[in-house]
Amino acid sequence: MPKLIAQAARIPVPGNKIIDEYVGGVNTGDTRLSVAHMRSPAGWSEPGQTPEFDEYTLVLKGFMRVEHRDGVLDVAAGQAVLTHAGEWIRYSTPEGAEYIAICLPAFAPDTVHRDE
Repeated sequence: MPKLIAQAARIPVPGNKIIDEYVGGVNTGDTRLSVAHMRSPAGWSEPGQTPEFDEYTLVLKGFMRVEHRDGVLDVAAGQAVLTHAGEWIRYSTPEGAEYIAICLPAFAPDTVHRDE
C-alpha cells in the first residue's frame, strides 16, 4: 500500500541553509536512501567531506559548485551531478541555489566524514 509522506522534517543546520528531508533517517526512519529539498544562500559553503554514500543532486535554481580532487564542476539549474561514495568533495553555492539531494544509502551525520 502506498504511504503518503505528508510533510518534510526541517533539519537544523548552522548558518542559513535550509534542509527539508522527505525521506531518510529523520523523517521516515529509512536508512536505504534519503531525499531532501535544500536551499542554500549566496556565499554558502560547507567543509570538504568523504561520504560513505553516493549523492545525486538535481539543481532546480541557481548553481552549485562541486570541488573534487581533480578540479571544480559547476552544476546549473536543470542539471544534475553524481558524487560517489569514498571520493572527497566540497559543495558551495556562490550565487545561491535550490536543489534536491538523494543519498544512497541515506545521509547520516556519522557517514559524511566532514573535514575538520
